[in-house]
Amino acid sequence: MAQSNSNRTRIKLVFTEPLLGTLSGQPDIAKEYILTKYPGEGLATDEVEALPNPEESLGQASTKFARNKDGQPILWDYQIKGFFKDACAMLKRAAGDVGQHSRLLKAHKKVIDGCIFVYPRQIPIQVNLADLTWTERPLRAQTAQGERIALARSETIPAGSSIEFEVALLDPKLFEQVNEWLEYGAMRGLGQWRNGSYGRFAWEIVGENG
Repeated sequence: MAQSNSNRTRIKLVFTEPLLGTLSGQPDIAKEYILTKYPGEGLATDEVEALPNPEESLGQASTKFARNKDGQPILWDYQIKGFFKDACAMLKRAAGDVGQHSRLLKAHKKVIDGCIFVYPRQIPIQVNLADLTWTERPLRAQTAQGERIALARSETIPAGSSIEFEVALLDPKLFEQVNEWLEYGAMRGLGQWRNGSYGRFAWEIVGENG
C-alpha cells in the first residue's frame, strides 16, 4: 500500500486498459448535464467551451472526451471525485480487510465533496498513441415492447496512456481511504463501460506537498 503523510499528494494513473469517453456528442444533452452540476448558476462557460464538436450525425450519438484549448483530451476533476464516491460505496460492501477504511467513513459523499479536492480542474490525458480510436458495442434493454438493441459508440484512448493530478485533503488521515479507492481502480476502472473492464489503471505517488 502506498503511503502519504502530506495534505497534498500528486498521483499518476497509467491506464492498463483502454479508456472510453463519457461526454455526450450531442451538445444540448451535454450542456444539460453540465447545468445539473451548477444549479442556479447557469452554464459553466469553460466546460461548455470544452465540448467536442460533432462532425457528423454518428458523432452526435457517441460519447467523447472534452478537449482543452490545445485540443488535448482531458478529464474533469469531478470525474475523479465521482470515481472516489463509486469506489467507496462499493468497498463498503466488501468483507474482511478489503474496504476496511472505506467502511469507517460515514456520509462518504459529503466527506468527498467537502474534504477531498482534486487539481487541476482540467486534467490532460497523455495519449500513448497519436490517434484516438472508437469502440462500438450493443446495448440491450428489456422494454414493454420486448428487447431493444442500440449501438453505443465511444471515443477510446489506448492502454498505456496516463494522467497526473493532485489530491488535497483537509485531514491527511483520509489518504487511507483514497489509497483503497485507487487500488480498487485496478479492478473497477474509469469512464464508460467499466463493467467491461475498460478504464482500469495502475497508480503511484509522484510528489507530495505538506
